[in-house]
Amino acid sequence: MLRMFLATLFLISTVVAMSQNTDFTVDSSFMIRKKDNTTTTKKTVAPVEESPKKFDANKLVFGGNIGASFGDFTFVNISPQAGYMFKPWLTAGGGVNFIYNGIKYRNFNGDEIYRQNYSYAGLNVFARVFPIRFIMLSAQPELNYSWGKTKFSNNTQPEIKLEGAFVPSLLLGAAVVIPSGGRGGMFIGIQKDVIQNERSPYGTQPYINIGFIF
Repeated sequence: MLRMFLATLFLISTVVAMSQNTDFTVDSSFMIRKKDNTTTTKKTVAPVEESPKKFDANKLVFGGNIGASFGDFTFVNISPQAGYMFKPWLTAGGGVNFIYNGIKYRNFNGDEIYRQNYSYAGLNVFARVFPIRFIMLSAQPELNYSWGKTKFSNNTQPEIKLEGAFVPSLLLGAAVVIPSGGRGGMFIGIQKDVIQNERSPYGTQPYINIGFIF
């Protein structure tokens, strides 16, 4: 699974690099000798490298994911992101993750036995492809540091701290983009962590993802 994580990082960087095309023009000339020994100049156009295109601040995009659910499974996600629109169909960038998971375990009577709390902080990079204007396909490798604890109900056993660990994730998804004026909008879609680390904050099943772009 780590190979898949690294391969996706490489793929994103390759797509971004290939999207930055360089145009070439050249102006050259050569002499043509006439029968009367006079000369004339004929110009041709051949490729010469242009200066690289400058950074355009208008192509910066900001957004991210904000979500929460509460109950026996509590999930809070605050993940701001920033990116650059390399092409109308391609945006790439990165961000930071702050995630909290809380899971309650109950017996057959519905009484809580214990709960596990996980916290995550980490980094992500992303690539978003828009095959048509309102459809978005995305790939988002992440590396989060996770820590937490297990707490038993009614203090029947001492609290257990969970050993900290780095948790890789690779989120693949598709979404519908709802514009809100200019380049801003909201997207609603489905994502899944395909690496399936046992401590993944995203679980083992596909989930609904809601995010923002502005």
